[in-house]
Amino acid sequence: MKFEFLMTLNSVLRHGSFASAADDMGLTPSAVSLQMKRLEEYVGQPLFDRSGRTVRPTPLASDLAESIRTALDAVEEARTRHSAALSGRVVIGAIRSLQPTMIPLVLREIGDRHPGLAVRVIQGDSGELLDHLKAGRLDGAALIRPTSGGSSRLNWQDLERQPFVFVAPPDSTETTAEALIARYDWIQFDTSLTSGRTAASHLHRLSPGTRPRFELESIEAVLAMVSAGLGVSIIPRLPVAPTVRAPVRQIPLGVSTPTRQIAFVCRNGDADNRRVRAIRDAFANGYGITRDDV
Repeated sequence: MKFEFLMTLNSVLRHGSFASAADDMGLTPSAVSLQMKRLEEYVGQPLFDRSGRTVRPTPLASDLAESIRTALDAVEEARTRHSAALSGRVVIGAIRSLQPTMIPLVLREIGDRHPGLAVRVIQGDSGELLDHLKAGRLDGAALIRPTSGGSSRLNWQDLERQPFVFVAPPDSTETTAEALIARYDWIQFDTSLTSGRTAASHLHRLSPGTRPRFELESIEAVLAMVSAGLGVSIIPRLPVAPTVRAPVRQIPLGVSTPTRQIAFVCRNGDADNRRVRAIRDAFANGYGITRDDV
């Protein structure tokens, strides 16, 4: 049984429903329901009366919440202290383009500052990672923030707004994107991803009717192809990192340059969790954001 289940139970009783507790904890209602069922299995008795249209707590649930409230308050106070060394395990998600660029920086800082903290990194696209986070399978994630701003049930920390750039072979001599498109094949970044669709949309504005010769699933693969002289592309500008060694020419796209917002996100209930905060701070440091800005 996880301690977080007790925190969720306390939230359900304070807010009066699974849906409201889901908003408070940054979970989906189904995840709250599953946690409560697991807690009932652990204590061996029902904590909620599900016979009517609404789910009502049993006296046992109220008694249990009341008896652990002091402990919950004590844990909340303890986890906000900075004197104790961090330990345990945290699971985070990161989109693929951050794996060879920012993740080594983040894990190096965690290793230096918090040697007792174990970190597991899961790869996925932004939509998948958000689903995993809401379901409680991740503690936090670094991903592309939705253009709508993202769910208010989650805690967002913007890290960097990345412009897209036109990339061409290092020995190319053409000075405009249009001339380069006329000479080279088009290499398309995966259009099943938001960034790939953004790049494809901008290409069609530059050169209507141009079709990709190749479509690849990773920005690193696109860079390798372009560096080898096999075509041109539009990709998000990436941080310089030792693991990305494919030299290319980068050409700004001008006033209509599309961008994407990289952000770290966690559940509202975990925003003050010291392990999650350590990961968030490591990402912020990697992007040059001081703790006073976070």
